[in-house]
Amino acid sequence: MRPKRPINADVPAAEKAEGKAAPAAEKKAEAPKEAEAPTAASGPTVGPRAGSRPTVEPTAGSRPTVETPPPAKPAERRQPRSPAPKILAGLVLLALVFIVVAIVGGSGGKEEDSGGMAAPTTAAGDATEGNGGAASAAETAEALGYPSFATDNTTRVGGSDPVAVAAATALAVFPSTTSSQRPAAVVLVGEEDRAGAIAAAVLMAPPVRAPLLYSAPGEQPEATAAALEALDPQGSKDTEGASVFAVGAVTLPVGMEKGTRIDSGDPASTAAQIATLRDRLSGGPPDHFIVASGSQPDFAAPAAAWAARSGDPVLFTEPDRLPQPTAAVLEKHPRIPVYVLGPSSVISAGVVEEIGKIAGRVKRVAGDDPAANALALARYRDRTFGWNVNDPGHGFVLARADSPLDAAAAAPLSAAGTWGPLLLTEDADRLPAAVRGYLLDVKPGYTTNPTRAFYNHVWVIGDQDAISVAQQAEVNELAELAKIGGGE
Repeated sequence: MRPKRPINADVPAAEKAEGKAAPAAEKKAEAPKEAEAPTAASGPTVGPRAGSRPTVEPTAGSRPTVETPPPAKPAERRQPRSPAPKILAGLVLLALVFIVVAIVGGSGGKEEDSGGMAAPTTAAGDATEGNGGAASAAETAEALGYPSFATDNTTRVGGSDPVAVAAATALAVFPSTTSSQRPAAVVLVGEEDRAGAIAAAVLMAPPVRAPLLYSAPGEQPEATAAALEALDPQGSKDTEGASVFAVGAVTLPVGMEKGTRIDSGDPASTAAQIATLRDRLSGGPPDHFIVASGSQPDFAAPAAAWAARSGDPVLFTEPDRLPQPTAAVLEKHPRIPVYVLGPSSVISAGVVEEIGKIAGRVKRVAGDDPAANALALARYRDRTFGWNVNDPGHGFVLARADSPLDAAAAAPLSAAGTWGPLLLTEDADRLPAAVRGYLLDVKPGYTTNPTRAFYNHVWVIGDQDAISVAQQAEVNELAELAKIGGGE
């Protein structure tokens, strides 16, 4: 039985600034009942599909929602409607505009119909032949999968594949309208390199702050090329002059050949090289290590968000054997605590015991399935390790458990803005019961003054095929600030 957790009451401005908890209300707040259905106030929010125009189809009892066709197979994927020069020319000026429209415009001033649903808006707007600039802008946003749809408590990064998700996330965190908004470097990872992407998330942590993009050996995907054009990394002393960190045999952009390459082999070797690079760039060892499964990336994905936020490297192990590259990294730093992410069915007790012979302290953080495993890390705290998100007032990132590439691409959202842990859902239409219960535990509330309360915000990763409008609406309701108690 889950223990009752208080919902936050009003917080005086001075106390909130100091991070102090609000005093307890005279009457205990009751958490919203599980049986309550999500309110219709959470309007439909769907991200655009890269390379295709959305079609609008009405749904019963609601305003029209934006449906997108199923993603084309890689070999059959059509080129985006707008040519690359048009995308590149408008990208820098338009990045911030679309992000502001998505986050601010989508979260306030909603027009409601009789059902309370907010009318959906799209980056494409009402562009006409007489408004060529707006049409070009819409196509740019559509091609890159900007977070163009939002409810008052959620924002969707609606890329139709990890390439589009990574490009949109990078530009959401680094709008790049001025040089001060650009990252010094980016990380390029192969489109299928799940372990490399999860391990490379640590390079998003200070001082490097490099977002992740996906590429390929022969050529760069168009969304990646467009994002690189806007981000325009120039290198810095924190990156040792490198503007690109390339994991594996990916093509370096023209003009950015001054990059640092990391070999991509087995997961343990790749992660060990990234951990060594991280030590060199940071000027010292990390505070902790995370050891995750190299063969089951759905259990390892939550480590990417924590690595981006903390700078703790992710190392990989096999289920029943600690790989030599991982052991070698741990042996260099025997006094640094190690946290094993995953249940014994994924990482055996024997591996934990083997780590314990090297490290002075090792502990396991685990859930029985990928969604529960992500929740365990979100709740966990041991000294300075762990999110410890057990109360209202936080950001969250929600992605599909079966798409660890999306989760890794979204890791920068856990290290910027509303900084928060990764949560996982297992299908498009239904939020796992454990995740619903957790969001109820941390649901924000107020007694008299909502402007003095804490707020939750959730980034929804992927298009409607990945996470449906109905599931996003449910998440929005769970994140909604609730009136509690009888105070006036």
